[in-house]
Amino acid sequence: MSTLPSALEERLSNLANALVDQNRARVIIPAQHASTGFWFGGGNTIEDVSGDLHIVGRYRNHGDSRTGVAAGERGLELAIFTSTDGGKNWGKSVSFSKPDLNIGDRTVLSIEGSALRRTENGYELYVSTEKSGIGYPAGYEGFLKPGTGVWTVERLAASSLEGLKHAPLETVAECSDLRWLHIKDPFLYERAGGELNLLFCSHPFSWSSSNTGYRSASGDSASDVNQTPLFEKMEYDFFPRGTTWDVAMTRGTCVLDVPKVGAFKDVDASLFFYDGGESLRDLDEHSTAVKRPRGYSCEELGGVAYIQNGSFDRIERLSKFLPAFISPYGTGCSRYVDVVSTKSGLLATWQQSRTDLSQPLVMNVLTHQEVADILK
Repeated sequence: MSTLPSALEERLSNLANALVDQNRARVIIPAQHASTGFWFGGGNTIEDVSGDLHIVGRYRNHGDSRTGVAAGERGLELAIFTSTDGGKNWGKSVSFSKPDLNIGDRTVLSIEGSALRRTENGYELYVSTEKSGIGYPAGYEGFLKPGTGVWTVERLAASSLEGLKHAPLETVAECSDLRWLHIKDPFLYERAGGELNLLFCSHPFSWSSSNTGYRSASGDSASDVNQTPLFEKMEYDFFPRGTTWDVAMTRGTCVLDVPKVGAFKDVDASLFFYDGGESLRDLDEHSTAVKRPRGYSCEELGGVAYIQNGSFDRIERLSKFLPAFISPYGTGCSRYVDVVSTKSGLLATWQQSRTDLSQPLVMNVLTHQEVADILK
């Protein structure tokens, strides 16, 4: 696959920057407390046939995985919010506690990223949780910190949003390979032909990096709402980490097919949003160095790339040397971008660091005409 001409890459960058506009964004779901370590997000938005919007995400309260999450409220609640007025107002419609997401003898310690999907017969919900009862592979048991667990991804399906609350859980992504042991933060990419891709973040047993993988399934989810898509191909690390600002972390969060208008009328391209950082921990800076957010675990910065023809075989970064998205507030953290095409336009949400260091979910909308003007 060859890269796109520079003029088209510039338009893609312009579209991404207009979507993730830090100054136009408004808070739609605040964190439970206005302080560091508190946020809501890590999910996605869907639109119903009626035009109602639904957002899924998780409330995270302050906690430190180095001392064990079992004793605290970190990863406290998974929630679905609904808006009936185009995103102006949101109300909680479904909520899951940690015990609600236990599966067998695996007890949930923390709730992480999630993804909601509307099907012909109802809804699917994919959610990642940190669980006890799994353990580390033989010979490496001692690397599992007391009070912590291993991440896997489960699927729930029901004919209604409310029905998800009581739907059975089925594990659809987990790994025992030390290189990609922790599987979390699922998001979905569905091609027009029906191919469904379940993408996810992975961490090695040592938690020294963040990587992006995927599973693919052909055809529609199923005629029976409870039937799991036939996920076959599994790629654990198809998007190599970067070489500068994203050298430690490259976590995909969303794939958006670029509307076929203007210069992209005959071009099959998709924006690939991701989070990155230079280190898993905050770096000490030289006293005379250029002051800039560098990104680290839980305070990542935003990047963007693109793919062509719906293929993950090659991804071209647009944010090669510096991040594309930095909050003007707090730590600069700007992460978990999700974009959905709705009747009124492209709706973008993400977690944005604030002056109080919390990370509420913020939203920005581009009308279809604004998108066409950018891509002309």
